[in-house]
Amino acid sequence: MDLAGQIIYYAGPAPAKPGYVIGPAGPTTSSRMDAYTVPLLAEGLKAMIGKGSRSEEVKKGLEKYGAVYFAAVGGAAALLSRKIKSARVLAYPELGPEAVFELEVEDFPVFVINDVHGNDLYQMALSDIQE
Repeated sequence: MDLAGQIIYYAGPAPAKPGYVIGPAGPTTSSRMDAYTVPLLAEGLKAMIGKGSRSEEVKKGLEKYGAVYFAAVGGAAALLSRKIKSARVLAYPELGPEAVFELEVEDFPVFVINDVHGNDLYQMALSDIQE
């Protein structure tokens, strides 16, 4: 797979019901992928979508490679799946809904958590609360 310019959505969707593109597809905890993230960024990955905070190493990698981390709202899997217009298995079909999919999305609701300038929305929110 060519990762240049791509976005990874950390999700484990449920199997699709007949007539649906994909089953409920909510975000999963992104920090579980932190060990793999910087090498993927070096291959040209431009963004990730998931939930939860990222390690300092990942945040520095985002700055270095000009990438972004987005968060989707956990618990909204059914809503998010309606924003997925097509899903095609790219790798590991034997894993079913855990396979690697190519998704086409439209109006997918996410928040920028970590940007290319080192900003961290979670840390900013904590700072505001602690003041």
